[in-house]
Amino acid sequence: MNKKIIAVFFLILALTFTGCGKSEEKQAEDILKIAYTTDPQGLDPHRTAAVSTFNVTGSIYETLLAITPDWEVQPRLAESYEISPDGMEITFKLREGVLFHNGREMKAEDVKNSFERLKGEESPKAKDYANIKEINVLSDYEISFATEKLDVELAKAFIYPWTAIIPIEDAETLKSNPVGTGAYKFKEWIPQQQIILTANEDYYLEPAKIKELEFKLIPDATSQMAALQTGDIHLAEIQGNQVEVLKNDENLKIYSEPMNAVQLLALNLDNEIFKDVRVRRAIAMAINKEDINSTVVYGYGSSVGAHLPVNYPDYYDTNDVIGYNPEEAKKLLAEAGYENGLKLEMTLPKNYQIHMDAGQVIADQLSKIGITAEIKVVEWGQWLSDVYSSKDYEMTVAGLSGRLDSYYFLKRYHSKSGDFISYITGEMDPLLEASTSELDPQKRKEIFKEIQVTLAENVPVVYLQTPDRIFALAKNIEGFRTYPIDIYEYKDVFFK
Repeated sequence: MNKKIIAVFFLILALTFTGCGKSEEKQAEDILKIAYTTDPQGLDPHRTAAVSTFNVTGSIYETLLAITPDWEVQPRLAESYEISPDGMEITFKLREGVLFHNGREMKAEDVKNSFERLKGEESPKAKDYANIKEINVLSDYEISFATEKLDVELAKAFIYPWTAIIPIEDAETLKSNPVGTGAYKFKEWIPQQQIILTANEDYYLEPAKIKELEFKLIPDATSQMAALQTGDIHLAEIQGNQVEVLKNDENLKIYSEPMNAVQLLALNLDNEIFKDVRVRRAIAMAINKEDINSTVVYGYGSSVGAHLPVNYPDYYDTNDVIGYNPEEAKKLLAEAGYENGLKLEMTLPKNYQIHMDAGQVIADQLSKIGITAEIKVVEWGQWLSDVYSSKDYEMTVAGLSGRLDSYYFLKRYHSKSGDFISYITGEMDPLLEASTSELDPQKRKEIFKEIQVTLAENVPVVYLQTPDRIFALAKNIEGFRTYPIDIYEYKDVFFK
């Protein structure tokens, strides 16, 4: 064979393989592979309260307003909004030219229909929007909502992922074929395997940087770690005990932020023992929160002294109100008539390792001041039934996640709340009620500060920590952030 022909042949061959390599590399960078542990409870945002649904649908649907990672409220499908001077009505001006994934323009009538559906009998969030008594379409691009009673945080009610705006003609098929206005469109869902979304080319804002999202169901933490290390997935939520292994992988990096949640040791105040504040304070003084932080979440958490997370806008640091002091705890127990100690039962939910581990540490710490905590492990369903619903427990460890307004977090301490940690003395009632009628944000912040100090002093429950949410990511991923609610803005994520 002629030498020139041979040379040309090998040149073509080399270019072919080089081209294939670049094509495969480009294709890989067009797909973000995300691990998830639980299949969604359908993909209809108005028919579920499951976090597993909203983690996916947050990229498909959109809401009138949005929240930033720094807790700033911003317009999204609404171009702007205005609240009436009395706080009883909110009016939205909608963006023009926003298209649903079916190609039709979004109008104010779609917004009205979406909220009527959200307020309907089949919606698990209906009671949260019962205060909206009237919805008025003012034009194709303007709509107002009037409330029955004052809601000083009214705007925030339009941020949550269950307030997604849908085209009413597709309402009956949303569970398995979602249609929204988001940066990604639904492509495929194979239950118990994967969900695939593709970038919306007609998106009205800056389009998604990655062309396809592939959610892969991997329930087992060990399997997730292996998939991260082999590059089969690019992103997964992990626990603190996995960080040490993964942070040494040169192809991965760790990202963490405080959760919008508080972990606590709940004390049933219907129990005569816990009605004595000296007993509650003694328990609080016996617990070394730093030990819990270091052993349970491996340092990925922050101690709290009251019931707001450390990243909350209204958070006030009350950690020093009652500090770790086991000797003083013993004195308080003796003053309360328990100089010989006492026995208590601690109910722990088997499905949540973070609460199981914290409970074990707390039981050990309480033993050092003469309190025997007998641990009772139950399945999650039984915990919900016995503890959360029926208030049939003495002590339990739980994590309570929040919304975007402080009152939602704290209203459980109203004596009439019926919550499993309600503060039955009524001491909190005037402050809580005052917070619902104060329109001045700064004055409301002062009320929430006073509530937190009161909770820290009287410890109706013992506040432990705000755990971090931790993620392992491929080293070349940028733009990923966590948010105060259960959404992720994957449209902002890109490969570096």
